Amino acid sequence: MDDANAIGTTYLRAQTLSEPVRSRSLALLVRYTDTSIRLSHTIPSSTAQRSVIADGDAQLRMLWGLAGQALVAAPVASAPRLYTDSLNKTIDMHTVRVSILNNRVPGAVLAVEVGGAAVALGLLALYLAILGRGVITVLLAAGLVTLLLLVTFDLDRPTRGLITIPDTPLTSLRASMALPPAATGPSR
Repeated sequence: MDDANAIGTTYLRAQTLSEPVRSRSLALLVRYTDTSIRLSHTIPSSTAQRSVIADGDAQLRMLWGLAGQALVAAPVASAPRLYTDSLNKTIDMHTVRVSILNNRVPGAVLAVEVGGAAVALGLLALYLAILGRGVITVLLAAGLVTLLLLVTFDLDRPTRGLITIPDTPLTSLRASMALPPAATGPSR
């Protein structure tokens, strides 16, 4: 949501820039939004993800260059300064989003969870076997522990599985970008 809001604010502020920076920035922001949506569907740490991140970084560098051009062309105007500020927020959110998508639970921690669950269930089964009852209890406990482990593993893979990070804010933003810009740039 924060990423979509930052891109959306930058897109709105780009509409107030003078030409040719205005048109080039708007088109590049549309491409960057498409790249952000593609990032939502890549597997963390994959070649595809690294490629999409590199595309996004390149687009942000081009946008930053355009922001510099807007500032040089109108050094005292407020529109280029506001645009640059929101673009900076977009760049920051890109870094945060990439970090979040790559923030994985270490394999050793997952192994300890599985091992700990196996030992706990084994001890429960042994205890109930000594008492001479509880096959159903052990099966229910095993099912519950397995479900909890599956949820942990699924949460660790945000782009696939049953629990995924929705890209609805970005796709909604992209749909709004298909409409004509709401603001016009300054006339010369």
